[in-house]
Amino acid sequence: MEIFFIRALQLIMSLSLLVLIHEFGHFIFSKLFKVRVEKFYLFFDWGISLFMIPSKNSNSKDKALIKLPATKSETEYGVGWIPLGGYCKISGMIDESMDTEQMQQPAQPYEFRSKPAWQRLLIMVGGVMFNLILAFFIYSMVLFTWGENYWDMHKATYGMEYNQVAESMGFVDGDIMLKVDGEDVHRRNADLLRAIADSREVTVLRNGVEKSIAIPEEFGLLDMGDDEPFVQFLLPAVIDSIAPGSAAENAGIQKGDRIIGFGNAQFASWQGMTNALASLKESNKREFGITIERDTIMTLTANVDSTFTLGVMPRALDYPVETHTYTLLESFPAGIAYGWNVLKGYVSDFKYVFSKEGAKSVGMFGTIGSMFPATWDWYQFWKMTAMLSLILAFMNILPIPALDGGHVLFLLAEVITGRKPSDKFLERAQVIGMIILLGLFILAFYNDLDKFVF
Repeated sequence: MEIFFIRALQLIMSLSLLVLIHEFGHFIFSKLFKVRVEKFYLFFDWGISLFMIPSKNSNSKDKALIKLPATKSETEYGVGWIPLGGYCKISGMIDESMDTEQMQQPAQPYEFRSKPAWQRLLIMVGGVMFNLILAFFIYSMVLFTWGENYWDMHKATYGMEYNQVAESMGFVDGDIMLKVDGEDVHRRNADLLRAIADSREVTVLRNGVEKSIAIPEEFGLLDMGDDEPFVQFLLPAVIDSIAPGSAAENAGIQKGDRIIGFGNAQFASWQGMTNALASLKESNKREFGITIERDTIMTLTANVDSTFTLGVMPRALDYPVETHTYTLLESFPAGIAYGWNVLKGYVSDFKYVFSKEGAKSVGMFGTIGSMFPATWDWYQFWKMTAMLSLILAFMNILPIPALDGGHVLFLLAEVITGRKPSDKFLERAQVIGMIILLGLFILAFYNDLDKFVF
């Protein structure tokens, strides 16, 4: 339960910041072009608000748990109770509020619809622009504060560990990955996986000899498997600590021992040991031999209880950490380049959403929340927030009615043709867009239920 609350708090903090920045982008351009902003809200306030600062034009019947005195501002500020985003209600614009009554009145100089197309275009892209700026700024500050730290795969003494999909292609646990299509690779990250998915050949170092592994032409990112990572650093089952009174202590296992087998099952890594223990649990075999490396190879006998736990912890990898630090001035171009690379990768991967497997990856708060660390980590929090800011920017600029991209599409058509779409057309487009978004909402909600509840 503690992990749930830690992740939930990180999710709420991150999304609140992103929504505020996004809507502020619309807000600042509206103010710049003297367009009236009627409401500026974090979260949605259907029926009642948690907090409200009324404008001079606010309806006195508007309800809020905390309601401050009205100001001379034309904008009502508040926090709603439905944490599904936020909004900036702009006068004279057809949006999710579907305020068609206002659109039937004569256009006023302060309304969105009365402004030139180029000003309306900037107002609509303002949210996306500010999300991009925020992401680049966060990445810059992350690099300035923490630098870039990584383990070089070429220096991985124990090599890498591969899942069943990779093993079926010819990879072997302990292989050190050197090149992808002839290009040196050093970091295990999302870029590496994309490179492998698009490659035809991967070169590894196996027992001191370079080996080439062919990648099938039809192989793609979604074929890499879901249960275990396609490739990760091999963590050997070398024991760092033993719980008093545990099955491991009773069997005679000592700190520094390396476990390499259970019965006839042999393995090279901590993950392999975990999988072997799970197999024993399925067969309910509580007494078994444990093969270990100490000064020599020896076999001990273990007796486990119904939990099938040994009571051991692994020794952490002691590979040298490669660190690249940045000055404040260096961090900005580096942060922009880093963020741009993340955005390109996300856009490249977006095509998989339209596949059967990709559709299953669409998720809501459960999926997003599970991406945050289980313990509070500012480094991971800010990196995750920056990535979500890029995702929010990209998703909002998609040419779907009801999203910023839908409005931008119609505005570009107006600029090119010189003809403004009718209000009736925009109303119908808004409804269609909201239906599409509702469908995506239901799909994401179902996927979350399937993943975390059923």
